[in-house]
Amino acid sequence: DIRVVLIKLGDRLHNMRTLAALPAEKQRRIARQTLEIYAPLAERLGIWQMKWELEDLAFKALEPERYHELASLVELRRDLRADYVDRAIAILKPELERAGIEAEFSGRAKHLYSIHKKMARRSSDFSEIYDVYAIRVIVENLRDCYAALGAVHSVWRPIPNQFDDYIAVPKNNLYQSLHTAVVALDGRPLEVQIRTRSMHEVAEVGIAAHWRYKDGTQPDAAYDAKLAWLRQLLEWQRDVTDASEFLEGVRLDVFQDQVYVFTPKGDVKELPAGATPLDFAYLVHTDIGHRCIGAKVNNRLVPLEYRLKSGDIIEVVTARGKHGPSRDWLNVATTRQARNKIRQWFKHQERDENVLHGRESLERELRRLARTTLESIGRDRLEEVAKQMNQGSVDDLYAAIGYGAVGPQQVVSRLGVASDDAKSLLPLSTSAAAVAPAERTGGIRVKGVPDLLTRFGRCCRPLPGDPIVGFITRGKGVTVHLAGCDASTSAREASRLIDVEWEMTPATTESYPVTIRVEGLDRTGLFSEITQVVAEQKVNILSATVQTTGQTNAEMLMTLAVGSISELARLMARLERVRGVRSVSREQHQ
Repeated sequence: DIRVVLIKLGDRLHNMRTLAALPAEKQRRIARQTLEIYAPLAERLGIWQMKWELEDLAFKALEPERYHELASLVELRRDLRADYVDRAIAILKPELERAGIEAEFSGRAKHLYSIHKKMARRSSDFSEIYDVYAIRVIVENLRDCYAALGAVHSVWRPIPNQFDDYIAVPKNNLYQSLHTAVVALDGRPLEVQIRTRSMHEVAEVGIAAHWRYKDGTQPDAAYDAKLAWLRQLLEWQRDVTDASEFLEGVRLDVFQDQVYVFTPKGDVKELPAGATPLDFAYLVHTDIGHRCIGAKVNNRLVPLEYRLKSGDIIEVVTARGKHGPSRDWLNVATTRQARNKIRQWFKHQERDENVLHGRESLERELRRLARTTLESIGRDRLEEVAKQMNQGSVDDLYAAIGYGAVGPQQVVSRLGVASDDAKSLLPLSTSAAAVAPAERTGGIRVKGVPDLLTRFGRCCRPLPGDPIVGFITRGKGVTVHLAGCDASTSAREASRLIDVEWEMTPATTESYPVTIRVEGLDRTGLFSEITQVVAEQKVNILSATVQTTGQTNAEMLMTLAVGSISELARLMARLERVRGVRSVSREQHQ
């Protein structure tokens, strides 16, 4: 029931209003989570009143000095702003009355966090942001919306490329309105929003307005389609037991940039940028994902690794009868939801089948690496290793190997029975590559593999949150690559590949190098604004090069130190909003 989410948002708003009673560090932690999760969630649900208040309260807790500075500036200009809006309404109101349009007028408040973000994004001072005035016009019906728009444009000259029709094409959070900007009094720009009363209520309280008009007896297909993303999120939460993994997935899959693609029937589906046809298949239905054997994009066959673009029409090719995913798909799927469904499929296969498959895999690795057998090892020793690896029994250990949670090589290493010439192939501490945690060169632990020497591939530079794979290197431990990186898949022994996962904790503060490419219009101040945005996000620039191509194009390569893929995604999203920036991309191969 979506109303549960509304209650949780209301609870968080109450917590933020009483935040001052908590210790300072807890205030900051809750405020950061509010900005990263709850305010964007309120926005996606169209509850703008709640979004603005959550953002301003979080801003006050995180940057109190800046908050109070902006609050003082707003207060100083309040009367001047109100006077300008009143003068504009006095001119516009008679024009609408002559056209037979009944309307209500109001100024539109600018919120402190929104002002702060715009100043940082545009490298502008307060007056440039705050002195853009705005009014809202509420009319009786749809026809009057467009008639009022014509009246506005007859009074003041519209500014080119500043008109948006969210009535004909509503936002995904149900928001509808006409937006325009005109050159008004004193030559100043004036933003005008025009909508009906029902549209205004949805704009203010989002999906909460749905129950005012819904009798509760008939399902609303259009409404349910708009909230499909949230229902999928809630379904996914039930499958994920790790809270930090869930929150990281929310940041990456829900609040990062999106692409909009179509089913063959014309239904719109929303996916994170970089998603593949496999992600699309699991978004449509879990069973479609499991039975996927290929995909057509715009009526052409494409590999499952294809990166979807907005406007693509996707047709999933499925196998008849029973079919299941391949473990390789974990390197193809990019959304946490799809990857989790794939893991769940393997985990929930018949236990006996997993136990048998896992036992056979371990037996095979023991013969290959240790020239011994399970019978020679003995049940008691296997039970010891099972407990060390957080498995309840030997059969649980076999099952974990069977569905891919534990690698058989890890178990061989734990047993300590590998032959001398095989030890350098093993991923655990019996290998000559094992070192104390403080000596690790990789700077991060790999889940399920304690005390392991790790290093990161210089070719792809993975970040926490990226899908990764390990390659066992003789005498050098494990080199961690991005899943799908050419260096980890080109003509190498499959037996040396090992499943690895990030094991990050809230206290993790390490940073990792990553290179991004920013392309845009060559104009004065562009790269100053770009570096300002990077600084605002508290990201260090390790190196940067700038070059111009042609007369109007500019390109900047920056190597940054970031803490995770989500931090990088947030930075890239902000850079894309800098005026003149055409594209921001991550360089995978250096």
